Amino acid sequence: MGMTKEERLKKQARRLVEMRKIEDELHARGVAFVAGVDEVGRGPLAGPVVTAAVVLPEGFDVPGIDDSKKLSEKRREEFYDIIMDRALAVGIGQADHEVIDEINILQATKKAMKTALIEAEKDLARRTGDEKATIEHVLLDAVDLEGVDLPQQAIVKGDSKVLCIAAASIIAKVTRDRMMVEYGREYPWYAFESNKGYGTKAHYEGIKEHGLCPIHRRTFLKDYV
Repeated sequence: MGMTKEERLKKQARRLVEMRKIEDELHARGVAFVAGVDEVGRGPLAGPVVTAAVVLPEGFDVPGIDDSKKLSEKRREEFYDIIMDRALAVGIGQADHEVIDEINILQATKKAMKTALIEAEKDLARRTGDEKATIEHVLLDAVDLEGVDLPQQAIVKGDSKVLCIAAASIIAKVTRDRMMVEYGREYPWYAFESNKGYGTKAHYEGIKEHGLCPIHRRTFLKDYV
């Protein structure tokens, strides 16, 4: 037998408290603005890697937020709107196929993460009305971000363990998916609107028939260059 609605809500509420634990501990120590950072799109053969940095208000109480990969598209879209509306700051960064080919996917991801943090800091000042408001601590999904002069923690599987990282994963995923749907209209032979640039059968068939398009990552497709 499945869970009742009440049982499901209780389970979500418990998980929310668990996922908020690190942020709550930081807030209790007087750290006001904690940014969660995550990326989407390290694996695809085409399109950008997209990152997001999200600062949630203390006691953010929206149950059900999780690693974007565990949520349906409908749920991701719903949470995207809630996070964009209620977050203290949201910043988005991206590195396109050319940057990825030039400096490699890991370095491109880190570059995009730094951009997301810069954008989140601008958004924080704007939303709080305090131009001196700054991000004080960064929580990342298993990445160390060199050259960022802030206390930071890299947490393995952070997008399913830490609320602000999960929120960042949702913002990044929805942002990138929408971009890839647009690219699907522009380059209709690769099924980008459904595979989002990942290496599906339809995608490879499109490459074999039509060659590479401008947004393909050449370093990921050396056999086809």
